[in-house]
Amino acid sequence: MAQNSLLTHLYRMARRAAAPCALALAVGLGGCATIEDMFRQKPQALLPATDLYQAGEQEMNRKNYLAARANFQKIVERHPQSNYAAKARFLIGETYFREGNFDKAVKEFESFLSFFPRHEISDLVQFRLAMSYYDQMKPVEQDQGLTVKAMEQFKKLVREYPDSRYASDALAKIDISRGRLAQKELWVAAYYLQNENNPVAARQRLEGVLKDYPRSLVVPEALYRLADINAREGRTEEALQMFRKLAAEYAYTEWGRRASQRLRTAASN
Repeated sequence: MAQNSLLTHLYRMARRAAAPCALALAVGLGGCATIEDMFRQKPQALLPATDLYQAGEQEMNRKNYLAARANFQKIVERHPQSNYAAKARFLIGETYFREGNFDKAVKEFESFLSFFPRHEISDLVQFRLAMSYYDQMKPVEQDQGLTVKAMEQFKKLVREYPDSRYASDALAKIDISRGRLAQKELWVAAYYLQNENNPVAARQRLEGVLKDYPRSLVVPEALYRLADINAREGRTEEALQMFRKLAAEYAYTEWGRRASQRLRTAASN
């Protein structure tokens, strides 16, 4: 009897101890379900392309390019067949361009042109692509690879979109780019003369300027330096002919005035 009473007592104690545990377990499980619901991402309604585009434009006007880009990216990814998809793709590149992230801008503009080569804004995209190189052009003393790329892209714009509103600006920038390349050649020639004492290499560069960039602003200086090399090498008549050309055609420049002085000195000797 005593043993049975003890077992009954222990059973009742176990029941009492188990009840709170069961309740805690139930509450715990319920709590876990609630927390899981809290962290579960609910599907968001897909905004129309029009709303996304307007939101992107607003962020662009605020110069919040990251947020603008996110809206345009959603159009490209979720509304690829909408009327806004092409412009959104361009504006993704434009946000990078305005941030000065030219490498990513170039990638986006090239992608646009591969997908929409005859879109109504393709000439604008081509212009921005060229400007992405143009705005990175280095000083004359440095490599001019970006200048060459800019000039190539401006030429492509003029060639493929001759009636574009950007064609005249592209032509002007082609001339500026050519002038920069001519200045580079002139700088290299001067370096050969002053630092390397290598008139042969300098002559090649100067003759290249006169041949490849005949309308550039550095032609008078190139002519004068080439005439000076001829004079130093004893090619007097060739030197005098160049000085006369300078004095006659470029009298308004510093190099034309220098040439006139050289001719007067030659005549007095």
